[in-house]
Amino acid sequence: MKRLLLKVEPILWLLFGQGILIGTLLLTGWVLVLGIAAPLGVVDPISYARAHDLGASLIGRLVLLALIALPLWKGAHHMRHVFIDTGGGDRDATVAPLLYLLAAAGSLVAILAVVRL
Repeated sequence: MKRLLLKVEPILWLLFGQGILIGTLLLTGWVLVLGIAAPLGVVDPISYARAHDLGASLIGRLVLLALIALPLWKGAHHMRHVFIDTGGGDRDATVAPLLYLLAAAGSLVAILAVVRL
């Protein structure tokens, strides 16, 4: 299992890096605009129909999928390294696949949700 983890490590780092990018740039802006600025009246709130139309477009679906799935991979990678740093390095071959399987399952659920829009 350790060899498999070493072979897929570049892919995991790619997903982790993109999760940081999406989580830092897009998700933060989304929360600031829709969660803080709109309720305070700084910006006009978007209607449900307009939000659905944006999310149902091809680019909107890709953005929503990235906003949901990539932070899951970032979280799984962070949890793996927290586990290793707190003395669980000898059980990494068991914990890492479990964490990445959870991220993959969450990504599949996100794909299904975005496709059903």
